[in-house]
Amino acid sequence: MTALRVTQMTLHQQSRSLEVGFSDGSRYQLPCEYLRVYSPSAEVRGHFGVGAKLVTGKQGVNITEIRPVGQYAVKIVFDDGHDSGLFDWDYLHKLGKQYGVLWTQYLDRCREAGIARSSA
Repeated sequence: MTALRVTQMTLHQQSRSLEVGFSDGSRYQLPCEYLRVYSPSAEVRGHFGVGAKLVTGKQGVNITEIRPVGQYAVKIVFDDGHDSGLFDWDYLHKLGKQYGVLWTQYLDRCREAGIARSSA
């Protein structure tokens, strides 16, 4: 079985989204806010899965830089200063494939925490 690869990546700063194409033919348009709140960093996901943090207030966040890391990942630099965590190809693919479910879960978590957030 061939490993999943990113074949195309385009940052659309005006619409605040990252377009990613994969070797399996799938293609996703991922909002910068979504990528920021689902950052694979320990700050967001927690250390060893413990202490995951609900990141809010990122509706206007944008990406300022995308740095390749070998042939398997990118480091995304956000304009709020966040730049930790590597988005590997499998994780980016998961974020694209499961966007509807994961975004709904995020909005539910915001609601449960009493944080007003539009469903943009």
